[in-house]
Amino acid sequence: MKTTTWFLVVLAAFTIAGCKKKATVAAPPPPPVAPKGGPSTPGPTLATPAPRVDSFTAEPARVERGQSITLRWATTNADTVTIDQNVGTVPANGTRQLFPNATTTYVLIARNSTGTDTRTVTVDLVNAPPPPPPPAKGNDGSGDIPRLISQLQDVYFDYDMSELRDDARRAANTDADLLKQIFAKDSTISFVIEGHADERGSAEYNLGLADRRAIVVRDTLVMLGVPAARLRTVSFGEEMPVCREANESCWQKNRRGHLTRQ
Repeated sequence: MKTTTWFLVVLAAFTIAGCKKKATVAAPPPPPVAPKGGPSTPGPTLATPAPRVDSFTAEPARVERGQSITLRWATTNADTVTIDQNVGTVPANGTRQLFPNATTTYVLIARNSTGTDTRTVTVDLVNAPPPPPPPAKGNDGSGDIPRLISQLQDVYFDYDMSELRDDARRAANTDADLLKQIFAKDSTISFVIEGHADERGSAEYNLGLADRRAIVVRDTLVMLGVPAARLRTVSFGEEMPVCREANESCWQKNRRGHLTRQ
């Protein structure tokens, strides 16, 4: 009887101890591993920034006919940059010298795959001479040609220079208007532009200098609308002075471009 009681006491103690043990919680399974060569999630796509015109200016903004202007521009993110008025494709940043013949608005367009940006600038032409009056009915105006030729002006240059001064540009403007009137009255007439130099320097050097002066006058007249086919140039160097005194006043008269009917 005592043995049975002892056995029951021991069995109850083991049962109580087993009940007090906490249940073991199973660990969560590891995440699945993507198979080799499987699809991957693409990263975010960076958008191409839009083109931008940072600046577009014309200097000066008001000119007389025959004077030059300088366009300046700067752009960002542009694949191509163009300027109208026959300028065409230009670098993303730069300058361009032009000679407008009338009040002109220039449009700059910057482009890339996302779109365009534009900027405009206007140059005003001041003191533009009025067009010549039409000839009287029954008169083709050919009798006016000697009078018009007599009004042609010499284009003068600084010492050892072949660039046009302001007064030389004004003379070239006057000559361009007169030549266009003359050519409108006579389709066969043409002119020679003589290049001259003063006596200082070697004869060979002065021939080259006078030739450059004649070419500059011709190119300026053509830029102002005079037909190039009706102009040619010749250099006389120092060989045909209009003044022979050895002083600056006299030398200045000899440094010239002179128009002569051919």
